[in-house]
Parts: sequence; C-alpha cells; structure tokens
Amino acid sequence: MKRAISRRDFLKVTGAAGAAGLLAACGGSSSSSTAAPASSTAASTAASGGNVSISLWTYPIGSWGGTESKLDDIIAAFNAVHPEITVTYETLDYQNGDNLVTSAITANETPDIIMEGPERLVTNWGANNLMVDLSDLWSETEEDIAAVSESVVGACKLNDAYYEYPLCMTTHCMAINYEVFEQAGALQYLDEETRTWTTDDFVKAMETIRDSGLAAVPGILYCGGQGGDQGTRALVNNLYSGTYTNPEHTEYTVNSPENVKALELLKSMVDNRSLNANAGFQAADELQQFANGTAAVTFCWNASNKAQYASQVTFTPYAMAFPSDDGVPELCGGIWGFGIFNSGDDARIEAAKTFIKFVCDDADQAAESVRLTGFFPVKDSLGDVYEGTDQAEQMGEFAALMPYLGDYYNVAPNWTAQRQNWFNMLQQIMVNGTPAQEAADAFVEASNP
Repeated sequence: MKRAISRRDFLKVTGAAGAAGLLAACGGSSSSSTAAPASSTAASTAASGGNVSISLWTYPIGSWGGTESKLDDIIAAFNAVHPEITVTYETLDYQNGDNLVTSAITANETPDIIMEGPERLVTNWGANNLMVDLSDLWSETEEDIAAVSESVVGACKLNDAYYEYPLCMTTHCMAINYEVFEQAGALQYLDEETRTWTTDDFVKAMETIRDSGLAAVPGILYCGGQGGDQGTRALVNNLYSGTYTNPEHTEYTVNSPENVKALELLKSMVDNRSLNANAGFQAADELQQFANGTAAVTFCWNASNKAQYASQVTFTPYAMAFPSDDGVPELCGGIWGFGIFNSGDDARIEAAKTFIKFVCDDADQAAESVRLTGFFPVKDSLGDVYEGTDQAEQMGEFAALMPYLGDYYNVAPNWTAQRQNWFNMLQQIMVNGTPAQEAADAFVEASNP
C-alpha cells in the first residue's frame, strides 16, 4: 500500500514557465557562468557608510544560473530598493558545484547566500552546523507555504531550525514521443486525460514500440552517474507502490519486496529489449537521445528540460506520470530556495536575509523570481504566476501533474553517498546481471546510517 500523502489541493496554478535549461535534479550539464566570483571578492562589511557587500552562489536553477542567467537583472531590481547592499555572484554547475562548495567550506571562504534544495542546504550543510537558522523569515509566511504543501515546510527544517527559505518547487515526470506512440498504436495504453498509466499498460506500450521499429530504442535506463536519479527512483518506486525510505526518512527501503519486484520487471524488459540499459549514460545523455528521436521515452523530464530541448525536437514531447500498479502515481518533487552560510558577521547575515526576502516575498519581485526558475511557487498567495504570459500554455501540462506530488524524502541521511550507490545498484542489476534482491540489499547496507 502507498503511504497517505498530504497534498492539500496542491496547485492553484495552471500555467508555467519556459525558463531555460534546468537540468538541475536531472543532472544535465549546465555550463558555469561567473560574474565577480564570490570566492575572489570576499564579502565584508564596509569600513564606513553602513554599506554591506554580500556574495551569492547558485546552482543552475532556470535563469537563476546556467548560461541564461538573469542574476544581473535580479540584483539590479534589488539595488533599486536597497542600494546600500552590494551583491556579487557566482553560478555553479552540477558537475563541479559540490566540490567548489566543499573547498570553500574547508578554506572558510563560503558565500553568504547559496541557492539549492533541502538535500544540500538542510541535511548536509545545515546538519553540519554551517548554516544560519532562518526561522525569523518563516514567521510570517509558514502558513502561506503550508497551504501549498506541508512537505515543503518539513523539508526546510531540521531540529526546529529552518535552514532553507524556499522559492519554488515542481514535480519531475517522464515524457513520450507522442507521434511515435500514435503511429505504433501505443496511445491506447495511457490515459491522456490524467496523463497516467498502469504498470501493465506501460509494459505493453514499450513492447509495442519495440515491435513497431519506429524508434531505435524504446527507452533507456541510464546508469552512468548521479544526475537524473529522481527519474529512475520514481520509475522503480511507482511500478509496484514501493517507497524509497521509511516514513521518518531515517532508513532506505529500496530492498523491499515491492521495489525488488520492480527492479526484476525492468531487468526483464531490458532482456527482451523493450528497454535498454546503458552504464555509460547519465540523464543528459538519455535526454539527448530522446530529443533527437532515438529513444521514444525519457525518464527525466520537467518544464525546464522541455524548454532546454525545444529547439532540437521535431516531435511532440508529451509529459506523463510514471506508471504505477494502481494507476495513482507519486512523483518526486524538487524544492529550491536559499540558505545562508554562517559567517559570524551579523551585518552580512542581515543583508543576506534582506536579499532573500526581497526576491521571495516582495510584492513586485516574487512572481518574477519564480518565473525565472521555470517552476511553481511554494506560496499559495502567489497564485498562478504565469497567467497571461506567453509561457502559460507550455506549462499547463506540468501543472496538471503537480497533484501527484509524492513524499519529499530527499532529506534522508547519507543522501550524497546513496545517490552513487543507487546508480551502482542499477548497473549491477541491469548491466551485470546481479540478482535484484542481492544488489538492493547491498544498496541498503551501504546507504543506511
């Protein structure tokens, strides 16, 4: 049985954004773009005049980072209201970002503000007493955020301290090549109204695609690196209503009977060539194969990936929930927001809080801040931030998937290590032929605290 999840009438939005290029959780490469790197422009309180200089580092979250960064525009809007605070920034990528942050921590040269998700801000740096408690920022907005999802509230705090102030969220999904499915006669196996399908129908659809010869490979299980793990995790967990962790998020449950059954099913699909397993592919590689029409499905899809590959596809990428045995999917979510490294400098910490409140809560700026991520607001009061924009139609399909948001378990312990263990396990099963139960047991033993 699936766990009951608090969803609260999740979305009041129906539109969306086309912010370019977040392969964030999907692990694509996003080139680093730097303006006044924080590491070389140490933020400090000015000797006179009350001015303060702070630094911001951000992972490639839509147009907050990456090659299409709009950070100059954001900072200009902030300085129009707060000219006394200078903000320098550096954009990170998901290949080297963690190493750069670790080096900065070791050298005691961390930025004042960092933008990412709870798995880094809360359960990594927050748990290691590196972050400032942001409870004061939450005092006026907690109910507003909880009205969208209480899981967001829980994910941002640890031991009653809030280490992240969130801006946006989304659900991750998969997608199909609509024209290939249509020509192969495979659309009969999915519910287009709800964008859902059952496990049995997923199996039939992929076999139909295989037999049609309309795609070089029906789909690819990428096993070559951490990026995009939320896609393969959701695929495995949904097939037979398994869970990734226990309800308390203290232990991993990948070796449960439900998950082992799902892993065995996927291995059988690899063996009968209705799926392909590739030990050298990361999510970005799989996405490229989908974009160029080689693969008929992708297991790593969201609004920003759609925008990223829009200029390459010559077909209709159709967003779908992951298949589930009961037809009721639970999708992995992403939450992104801000944390403050504790510099011990009260003036810088207060300036950092001022910047965060401006971009997240300001009546004129908050909606634009969310749109630049390419995702959806965590605050109920923001409503539909895309209504009336040229992005609304594109994102409607992703808004339709938001009610399927499942448990946010990314705050479980040893998160970074277990991600590598996950891909090692997939390789062992799908490529090397290790029995699923044996490999899943090894994953749990290596990942649990």
